[in-house]
Amino acid sequence: MKAAFFKEHGGAEKILYDDYRDPVAEAGEVVVRVRACALNQVDMLLLDGRFPPPEGLPHVNGCEVTGTVEAVGAGVKGLAPGQRAIIFPGFSCGRCEYCLRGARTVCVRYGYLGAHKDGGYAELVKAPAANILPLPEAISFEAGAAVPMAMLTSWHALIAQAGCRPGQRVLVQAAGSGVGSAAIQIARLCGARVIATVGSDDKIDFARSLGAEHVVNYRTQDFVEETKRWSGKRGVDVVIEHIGGETFERSVYALARLGTLVSIGSHDTHWGRLDLRHVYSKNLRILGTNLGSITELETVLEHLVDGRLKPVVDRVFPLEDARAAVQHVLDRKNRGKVLVVP
Repeated sequence: MKAAFFKEHGGAEKILYDDYRDPVAEAGEVVVRVRACALNQVDMLLLDGRFPPPEGLPHVNGCEVTGTVEAVGAGVKGLAPGQRAIIFPGFSCGRCEYCLRGARTVCVRYGYLGAHKDGGYAELVKAPAANILPLPEAISFEAGAAVPMAMLTSWHALIAQAGCRPGQRVLVQAAGSGVGSAAIQIARLCGARVIATVGSDDKIDFARSLGAEHVVNYRTQDFVEETKRWSGKRGVDVVIEHIGGETFERSVYALARLGTLVSIGSHDTHWGRLDLRHVYSKNLRILGTNLGSITELETVLEHLVDGRLKPVVDRVFPLEDARAAVQHVLDRKNRGKVLVVP
C-alpha cells in the first residue's frame, strides 16, 4: 500500500510518501480501507520527537480515521467487508484495575491509533474489532474523520469532567483548532456562554460563527483582562485549555471562584506554572483528560446525525500531499480540522 510516514524526527519535510507494509488482520482485528484521516496535534509531537512513537521508526501518523472494512481476522463477528466504519482511537487492556472500574482512558497499557500503532496516513490501517463503530450514512467520511479525537475529547472535557451547565461562562482557547472549534459548539449545546481566543484577526468571524459570544486575539490582547471585562470582573466557570506554558498559567487567573480548568493537551510546552494561592483561595479545580469513551463517541455521532453538532473541516489534502497538510497545521493556518484522503 501507499502511506505517508517518517523515518526520522523533524518537521514536515521528514514526511515521505511511498510504499509501506500492508497491515494484516490477526484474530480479533479489522483492516480498514481509509477514506479520510484527520490531522491532530499529537501527530506533530510524534513527528518532531517530543512524543516518540513507542514502536519506533518508521511510523505512520493518524489517529482519526473513517473508511470501509477491508478484511476481518478470526473470531470477528458483526463486521464484513464494505461496511462504513469509524475507528475509536483509544486502545486499552480491559483487565487492569482502571479498565475494570470503567476508566479505560487511564489504562496502564493505554495507547492511541497513529501513536502507539501505525495510523491512518495510509491506504489501509489495522485496529481491534472492538474499536470499530458503524459510520452513519448521514455523515460523510470527511466529516466523520473530524470527530474521534478532537470532538470526542472536547465532549468528555466539557460534559464528563467540567459538568458544563446552562448559563455558565466558558473560555475556549485556540478556537481555530479542532478541539477549540468543537468545544465552542458543545458548550453552546449545553446552554453556556462562550468567550474564545484566536491567534489572528481573520479567525474572529470563524469563532463567532460557531457560537462564541466574544473573541479575543491573544497576540494583540490580554485574554485574562478581556475575560474579566466580558464577565463583569467575575471570571469564567470553565476553561478548556490545550496549549500549556504561559497560556495554562494565565488561564487559571481567568477562572471565577469554584471554577474548573480542564487540561486537554500541551501543544506549546509540557510545562506550566501554577499559583497555588488562586487554587486554594478560590476553591478551583484543575482537571486533566485525554479522550472520551467509545460510548461517548456514539453519543457524539447521534448529535451529528441530528444536526446539533457539526464537524468543522478546514481543508482536504490528497494523501500524497501529506507533507503540505502537516505544514498547514504547523503554520497554524487552519480553521478546524485538516484531512488527508488516499
